[in-house]
Amino acid sequence: MRIFDQHLHSWNSFDCQTQPIDNVRRAIDVGLAGLTFTEHFDTHPTEWDGCVYDDAKIEREILELREQFGDQIFIGKGIEVCYQPERMDFILKFLAAHSFDVILLSLHWASGRAVHVQDQFANMSCDEYLRFYLKAMCDCTAHLVQMKRDGHQPFQILGHLDFAKRYAFRMFGFDGPLNEPKPVDAILQNCLDAGIVPEINTSTLRQGLSSPMPGMEVVQRYAELGGTMMSFGSDSHRAEDIGAGADHAIKMMKDAGLTHLACFEEGQLRATAL
Repeated sequence: MRIFDQHLHSWNSFDCQTQPIDNVRRAIDVGLAGLTFTEHFDTHPTEWDGCVYDDAKIEREILELREQFGDQIFIGKGIEVCYQPERMDFILKFLAAHSFDVILLSLHWASGRAVHVQDQFANMSCDEYLRFYLKAMCDCTAHLVQMKRDGHQPFQILGHLDFAKRYAFRMFGFDGPLNEPKPVDAILQNCLDAGIVPEINTSTLRQGLSSPMPGMEVVQRYAELGGTMMSFGSDSHRAEDIGAGADHAIKMMKDAGLTHLACFEEGQLRATAL
């Protein structure tokens, strides 16, 4: 089947030094049908000055890569937007002024706290930390539902919906399923209602965890609620990780009863049967 890796980074993200051409060569080597660069777009006041996102530079580099490798593989231009409700007007204006194959939304901040900064959660237990994050993701996805009702919801993919699991492992040694059915159901139903596709993000498999984000229990529940497709993202910051975990993610989708892998080109869904 045609597999697209739709969550990866290059030197056009602040936390990555990988040359885009190395990502493309690796994607071809591992047999991917496509890869989409989703560079970080972080507008929180403490991160905005360090955000290196340069749309003109990214556009130019991707066009050059398409000229060189376009007959071998699809090369997409995406963006990973950090959810910041207070900055949403600015974000939406920026997105409307530029073109993307896919717009991925991720929640890295919750109620003014950076999810990955341990000191900001020093007084919380692991359960409290995870519930705090899931509540923020419920609010985020509910916002997407309202945006769709208002006639404009530009995001196609929801990145690593249980992102806090990565840091719960580092902070508390947590490596288990999310035992919070009510918020998980709300998040998944909001995704369905908002028309945004959750991804299976396999980066945690390279970081010592036993499951990707989300794990099998959540993927199964998504199918039970009526979901038919998810996307795959390696969240690679190194060329050697492009496509990593794809077989694992595809097997999870099939075992859960999903029928398609969601891929996007020019903002339009191109579903591939599993």
